[in-house]
Amino acid sequence: MTLRPFHPAPSAAPTGRVLLPRTALPALLAASLLAACGSAPQHDKSGLAVPQNRLLKEDRGANGGSTPLESNGVNAFLWRGALDTLSFMPFASADAVAGVILTDWYTPPATKDERFKITCFVLSRSLRSDAVRVSVFRQAYEDGQWVDTPVAANTVSDITARILTRARQLRTDSGQH
Repeated sequence: MTLRPFHPAPSAAPTGRVLLPRTALPALLAASLLAACGSAPQHDKSGLAVPQNRLLKEDRGANGGSTPLESNGVNAFLWRGALDTLSFMPFASADAVAGVILTDWYTPPATKDERFKITCFVLSRSLRSDAVRVSVFRQAYEDGQWVDTPVAANTVSDITARILTRARQLRTDSGQH
């Protein structure tokens, strides 16, 4: 079965309708859908379009979270300080929005029979000592397998202090208070 385009008979009386080419209908439909997506720009008294700031709610500056436009995210200086401080270790995961840094196991070059893993949480948009939580895991190689062992008592506080020191240095270098 072959479909043929419909052509009105030459003797047919005009009905007053205008027939559009077949390609015009999809083009008109697409144009009307696109026009419905946007909103008409606002105009001032002189007839010029008023600028629209669609990024008003997006915090694009490195203000460190001192004046957040939104309540999500973490302190930029603490985040960068944590990344800089832990950069000697391989990262398994880093999520800036959640403020979580997970490192992979790291074996110091001087000791081949122990390895470390660190989890760092940046908990706030404030640059404060209680806005960072660090956990350090240590394993020692004994009898052919890795065994969990405790870390030195000051390890966590030393790493936390280095992160805070680096964050304060970054804030000072940026010209903020």
